[in-house]
Amino acid sequence: MVSAPVSHRGSTESPPQRQHGPRIRAQLRRVGDVVRAYLGLTKTRIIEQLLVVTVPAMFLAERGIPSVWLIVATLVGGAMAAASAHALNCVVDADIDAVMKRTARRPLAKGQVPTRHALIFGLVLGALSSVWLGLTTNWLAAALSAAAIAFYVLVYTLLLKRRTAQNIVWGGAAGCMPVVIGWAAVTGTVEWPALVMFGVIFFWTPPHFWALAMRYKDDYAAAGVPMLPVVATPVQVSARIVVYSWVMALWTLLLLPATSWIYAAVAVAGGGWFVFKSHRLHAGVRAGREVVPMRLFHLSNMYLCVLFAAIAVDAAVGLPVLGWPF
Repeated sequence: MVSAPVSHRGSTESPPQRQHGPRIRAQLRRVGDVVRAYLGLTKTRIIEQLLVVTVPAMFLAERGIPSVWLIVATLVGGAMAAASAHALNCVVDADIDAVMKRTARRPLAKGQVPTRHALIFGLVLGALSSVWLGLTTNWLAAALSAAAIAFYVLVYTLLLKRRTAQNIVWGGAAGCMPVVIGWAAVTGTVEWPALVMFGVIFFWTPPHFWALAMRYKDDYAAAGVPMLPVVATPVQVSARIVVYSWVMALWTLLLLPATSWIYAAVAVAGGGWFVFKSHRLHAGVRAGREVVPMRLFHLSNMYLCVLFAAIAVDAAVGLPVLGWPF
């Protein structure tokens, strides 16, 4: 008579299989932690914003919709370039990131990634981005991408950030490069509309970042970083936000000769709303009221996205431009 098989507490697995299960799950968790740590080095949220402005610049350069392959190739190369710059920035700024509450959870600040590995990761991504853009778009776009990485790391992070309150004004030029790279990927050249879009982001960056820095002033002070709100009074900071908001809003109008009424309506209405909000912040600061500068920060993100979406729609619809063709 054959006896019935012995049941292991109702499980159909053999004991060795049950022992391997938790071990495999633990290994998968460790792999996931490593992947998340390296993704954390790249600051993916900032990359998303950079890519948002790249595609409209490509639409305007094409005066229509570029090939899907060219868009994908440019976005992949641009994402790698931005990830490289951010990873290298994390390497240089690991000491101050550990001090600031806003950045204390970044991978190097928490010791999740060895510094040497992060440095290699950033350099490899930068090299790959240049080669990728050169082979899939053109070498002008690749050269502009490499220049943006070098400027962000060498000029902004190493030279300006810890030495001058003008750090974000001039260092922010690196964040303006995606529109120029997108234009170059389509045309193989850099023409005046690309430079106007560069200027829009250039003048948008100070009010955008200074609003954030007003909120995290104590963080920057503790880290010894002379962001404008650390070295200037709140009234001086909000006054400069107003000035740059006006310049930005007026600068957006320089793109009217290359666009139609769609962009014009968004640029005028959106710019007017942004200027109004900056004046409202300044009035509150001058009156000594408690203000919430992060509202302007979040508004600035939405404003830039809507403005560049208008550029894309304008180009895709193909309406006659207000000025002369380019």
